[in-house]
Amino acid sequence: MPGDERSERVTGLVLAAGGSQRLGRPKQLLPWGNTTLLGQALATARACAFDQVVCVLGGGADAIRAAIDLQGVDIVENDDFGTGCSSSIAVALRAVDPGTGVLVLLLADQPGVTPAAVATLLAGRGGAPLAACAYENGRGHPLAFARDTFADLEALHGDKGVWKLLDRRAADVVDVPVDGRIPADVDTEEDYERLVAELSTHV
Repeated sequence: MPGDERSERVTGLVLAAGGSQRLGRPKQLLPWGNTTLLGQALATARACAFDQVVCVLGGGADAIRAAIDLQGVDIVENDDFGTGCSSSIAVALRAVDPGTGVLVLLLADQPGVTPAAVATLLAGRGGAPLAACAYENGRGHPLAFARDTFADLEALHGDKGVWKLLDRRAADVVDVPVDGRIPADVDTEEDYERLVAELSTHV
């Protein structure tokens, strides 16, 4: 990342391929402040000054392309998005810059993730193969993966694949303390309404 002491190239990967089945409409396009949930995730990624930003689309891809500024983002589409996040990661890895040393995983439906959390994660990983944010109430996103874990990432299956990988390679994981609680994600209308209400109390 520009401006710091690391020589490794860092790619930010935003997963935004979900079909929003529980919500009933594309959650990527839900209004969030003066943008959308996906717009917020991409703004966070841009603020991190990653060397590359990759975003995976799937459900509602055409509507998302028409509605959201994707400038400077490498877009890949996952036709198998219904099989879980792991398939999106596998598709994305094909687009990751060959010179990338670290991949930072971000979710489009977690608007509470901040550039500061990403910076803390990268500064605290110490070259570990795998790193996670250790919030006050547990382990959460964003997650960081060194290049030597990419083959393991590509072989994952299902929605919880990354967590199973962290469990399987527990000895290689560094949990980096990050202030606050695990950022909430949006799966249902109730989730969204609650987060919007919380946002309105902080502006």
